[in-house]
Amino acid sequence: MAEAIISRRGGSGEVIVEFDNFIPSRDPLAEDLTHSTATDLSVARGSLAGASVGDYALFAGGASGTSTSSYRNTVDAYNASLTRSTPTALSVARNNLAGASVGNYALFAGGYSGGSNYRNTVDAYNTSLTRSTPTALSRARYSLAGASVGDYALFAGGRESYVRNTVDAYNASLTRSTPTVLSGIKHNLAGASVGNYALFAGGEAGIYLDTVNAYNTSLTRSTLTPLILARSDLAGATVGNYALFAGGYNDYNLYEVDAYDTSLTRSAPVFMFVARRYPAGASIGDFALFAGGSGSSPTYKDTVDAYDTSLTRSAPAALSRSRRDLAGASVGNYALFAGGYSSSDGYDDYWETVDVYAPFVPMAKLYMPIGTKYKFGASEETATTTEIIVPAPVTGYIKFKNGVIRNG
Repeated sequence: MAEAIISRRGGSGEVIVEFDNFIPSRDPLAEDLTHSTATDLSVARGSLAGASVGDYALFAGGASGTSTSSYRNTVDAYNASLTRSTPTALSVARNNLAGASVGNYALFAGGYSGGSNYRNTVDAYNTSLTRSTPTALSRARYSLAGASVGDYALFAGGRESYVRNTVDAYNASLTRSTPTVLSGIKHNLAGASVGNYALFAGGEAGIYLDTVNAYNTSLTRSTLTPLILARSDLAGATVGNYALFAGGYNDYNLYEVDAYDTSLTRSAPVFMFVARRYPAGASIGDFALFAGGSGSSPTYKDTVDAYDTSLTRSAPAALSRSRRDLAGASVGNYALFAGGYSSSDGYDDYWETVDVYAPFVPMAKLYMPIGTKYKFGASEETATTTEIIVPAPVTGYIKFKNGVIRNG
């Protein structure tokens, strides 16, 4: 990409400074990802699920305690400007459900509502946030995982009275099918997508499991090289040509990361900074992020690990609050991490916090005399202040007769 500034003479004694994809120098210590917070969830809760559709990131369900009345049917939606709305609630209140997207829908499937109330319910939200209820899962279950591939959203594994290997697939018309089951029963597994595959990794079924199953766009199943370590309570996210599975638990809190590329070849990126289970994953731009979780003292974590398209790890700013059982979803230029759970002084704390991460966008800060003509968009404008801020790369021009132009 060019980084040029071209100066030439215009008419009437003007100098025209033209910018051609100009990128200003940046602080070498600047983060690749910025951190902020969005409007809180409408209800504090943990064990919720996230999914994206159109111009929205949705967070659905969850629980704010352990009593039957604490299970939530609340749905919060954030648009690309991070404005929050509250669409029609889920048809059934529940936690430990799973989210996945297909076509013009975000789907939330399964879950648990206390006692023996295992759910097979599926709620679908379209790009206008209108809710519908597709055919239920073939088997009620919670602690399942969601992932998408081609024209399908898949929901795999989970448990009710028994651990299951069931897989349900919904196409872009919300028609359900039942692909080949997982290679083994499991719950507390993780899902992620890469290339032409949806992957489901890890989990437990009396023992901790290292198995990874992949489903292609025809819903044909294959079994991949196992995870480095058998584990449950891990998180999945996608970046570039990789599906990543991070953290987890196998009687010890873990910081291992497994990466599977578009050819389903496994590699082992550098470990996360902090060992933990129950992190949340989300992707934005050239980064897969893993946020929060729980581990050894201090029990609840605010750590965020970011992996870029080369699987290089960095450490963005920490979450604004340490917590586990939070959910991740992406919209526009943002990855959001919402809700979660922690405890202190013997009390359970459920959170409405929403943390936001975005790729760093360099800005050109241009100083010029008031009255200077400039064009960095659709039309020419006149400077009414001495400072103009333009997102990089900068293409356009400044026209002036007297004064000094400089980049701050």
